[in-house]
Amino acid sequence: MLTSTSSDPDDEHLQYHQLAESTARYVKIQVTGNSIDSTHGIYEIESFGCVDNQQSDIELDDWYLSIPVDETEYSKAKSIYEQELNDDYFNHQFFFEDSQGGLVFRAPVSGAKTSTNTKYTRSELREMLRRGDTSIKTQGVNANNWVFSSAPAEDLADAGGIDGELYAVLTVNHVTTSGEDWQVGRVIIGQIHANDDEPIRVYYRKLPQNELGAIYLAHEILGGDDVYYEVIGSRSQSAENPVNGIALGEVFAFRIEVLGNQLTFTLERKNQEDLVQVIDMTDSGYDQGGQYMYFKAGVYNQNNTGDDSDYVEASFLKIENSHF
Repeated sequence: MLTSTSSDPDDEHLQYHQLAESTARYVKIQVTGNSIDSTHGIYEIESFGCVDNQQSDIELDDWYLSIPVDETEYSKAKSIYEQELNDDYFNHQFFFEDSQGGLVFRAPVSGAKTSTNTKYTRSELREMLRRGDTSIKTQGVNANNWVFSSAPAEDLADAGGIDGELYAVLTVNHVTTSGEDWQVGRVIIGQIHANDDEPIRVYYRKLPQNELGAIYLAHEILGGDDVYYEVIGSRSQSAENPVNGIALGEVFAFRIEVLGNQLTFTLERKNQEDLVQVIDMTDSGYDQGGQYMYFKAGVYNQNNTGDDSDYVEASFLKIENSHF
């Protein structure tokens, strides 16, 4: 930090000021005036000699990003597609790298949303198997999306992949603490999304009065209701502190595997046994023709009643996706 410093009044050229070494995402300059009055004459400022310590090893070639930045007058969230995302795209509010090389996703209570049908904000990756080939449409059973191996033969031939696995290592850094009781503290950190429904949504929820958070899953029947599975703790808005819960800032991993109509979720933590939940999707409807899939990872805030300044945030250290 540089404080109480004045420029040389006899030097009209560029003047240099050495800052103490520090870590920062941006630099703020606050000018208090000149030797005569409160006005100032700074026309240009340049920072140089900065060392970029960002070291993320996450491959983003087959993802696009949605962040809650208003892209239009209709409050539509900003979409950053594959090529732009891989050209070192970052947003200092909602998508940036931390000092450990993790990708940080942040979504406030209030902000632009991805569609009129969406109630909540997100900072989230959407799988894009086309890898920047814009001749391939985003939606549909095509080379951009994948299908379950239980799908009709025609869909198996047209899809960009068959069955799949998503593996993520992360920390949840912050959850909401304000708003309606049934919304407080919950965030979706991973999904499989189909045309209109979600074969799986992975939730982390920590209530304000608890030190630890819960992990639970939602499986949506095609055109039907959600079925919930509690992996750690309870999803209840009045849940007690889960004995084996996950703290904010604690590193953990999850794996989503699909083989035909069987979906397997695995939760991994250091020095603890893996927790596994198997979901039988035989009667869920996703083996019908025309159903396409894609993974999602990041933070999808599940609170729209809290304070405007409240938010959810997670740091992803690893995101790996694969298909047959």
